[in-house]
Amino acid sequence: MVSITGDLLTELNRAQFAFIHFTIFVALLSLGSAPAHAASKRSRHAARVQTGVDVLESQKFAPLRGKRVGLITNYTGLDSQGRSTVDVLSHASGVKLVALFSPEHGLAGRSDEKFSSSKDPATGLPVHSLYGETLRPTNEMLEGIDALVFDVQDAGVRFYTYTTTMAYCMEEAAKRNIAFFVLDRPNPLGGEIVEGPMLDADKTNFVGYFPLPVRYGLTIGELAQLFNAENHIGADLHVIAMKNWHRNYFFESTGIKWIPPSPNLRTTKGSILYPGIEILQNAGVSVGRGTQAPFEEFGAPWINGDDVASALNERHLPGLHFTAQPFVPIVGLYSGQRCGGVAVRITDRYRVRAMSMGVDIAVILHRLYPQQFDPEKLLLLLGSSDSIQQLQSGMPPEKIVASWSTALTAFDQIRRKYFLY
Repeated sequence: MVSITGDLLTELNRAQFAFIHFTIFVALLSLGSAPAHAASKRSRHAARVQTGVDVLESQKFAPLRGKRVGLITNYTGLDSQGRSTVDVLSHASGVKLVALFSPEHGLAGRSDEKFSSSKDPATGLPVHSLYGETLRPTNEMLEGIDALVFDVQDAGVRFYTYTTTMAYCMEEAAKRNIAFFVLDRPNPLGGEIVEGPMLDADKTNFVGYFPLPVRYGLTIGELAQLFNAENHIGADLHVIAMKNWHRNYFFESTGIKWIPPSPNLRTTKGSILYPGIEILQNAGVSVGRGTQAPFEEFGAPWINGDDVASALNERHLPGLHFTAQPFVPIVGLYSGQRCGGVAVRITDRYRVRAMSMGVDIAVILHRLYPQQFDPEKLLLLLGSSDSIQQLQSGMPPEKIVASWSTALTAFDQIRRKYFLY
C-alpha cells in the first residue's frame, strides 16, 4: 500500500478544487453564451399574462374617463386580483358605469335557458339580457351611453355565442356613434392553429356570425378587429391589448385562473376537445352534458363504446387516445339512460386537432350506426354543406379534412392582418 503524505494530500485537494472551479466557470460561460432568444423565451413563459382589464387599470382608466359606460360582461370578467370588472369600473375614478349587459348564461353564469333583464344587487344597475327577448341592445338600453365595454372570456370557437353577442353590440354601437372597447383576453386554444371548414356564407346566424373556420386562432380583441373591417361594421373600435400573451399559449400557459366560460365547459382539457365533440350533439349524441366530464366523453344508448373506441384508436389520431366508458347523464340528452360511451384522453395537446377528431367520430358513427346517426344534423354547427355531403357519401375523414385546406390558407392570410401579438 502506498502512503500519501500530508503535503501531497494538500496538493491533490488544491487540484480538485481547481478542477471544480474550472468546471463551474465553463458551465456559467456556456449559459452566458446561450442564444438571446432562448433566454427571452424562458422569461416570456414565466411572465403572467395581464388581460385587457388589468392593462386598463394600469392606465388609470384614461380611455374611459368622462364617459358614461355600458359594460357587457359576465362572471368571467375578472382582473388579476379576482375583482369583477363590474366592481372595478363602478369604482373607477372619472368613469360613470350606468348599465350592464349580459350574454348567454347570464351575469352569474347559472342559466342554460333564455333569461330576462334584471337588476344587479351589488351596484343597483340594470342588467340587460342579450339572450332573451332580444339578442341585441335596444335604443332604450343604450340611451345615454357614450361607450360600450366588452369583457367576456370566450372559447375560441366559431359557434360560441359570446362572439356573436359582441358583434351584434358592435353593430348597434356603430349605428349610434357609441365608442366600443374590447378588453382583450386569451384564446384558450392559442393563436396559431386554424381548423375546420369555413362557415358557408348563406348560413350565418347566432351560432355563426361571419364566415370563419370553427377554430380561428384569434383573441376576442383580434376577432373584433376582423369583424369590424371584414364585415364592414364601421364601429369606433378600441382594443385594450393584453401584455405577455403569446400565440403559442394554451390557457395553462397564461398564469390566469381558469374560470369555466359556460357551465359545461369546466376544464381546459374540455375546451381543447370542445370544437370537435360539440358538433355531434345535434345528431343525437350525448357530449357529456349532465356528467362529470362534459366534452371529454361522448355516447348514446345505441353506441357500443368498445367498438367505437377501438375504431378510433386504429386511426392513430395525434395526441389522443380513446377508451370505452359507459355513463348515465343526470340532465340533458338521454337523462337517466345508460349510454355506451367513449372517454377521450389527451396525450399531447399541441398535436390535437379537434375538428379532425370530430370528423373521424362522425364517419365511424355513420358507418356503424347508419339508422341512428344522421350527418345532416351536424350542419348547424359544422356550417359546411360540402362537408356534410362528403360525410354522407362515405368519403374518408382525411380527405374531408384535406378539402378544407385551400379555404383555410386564404383565411389565414386575412386573419394575420388583425394580429395584436
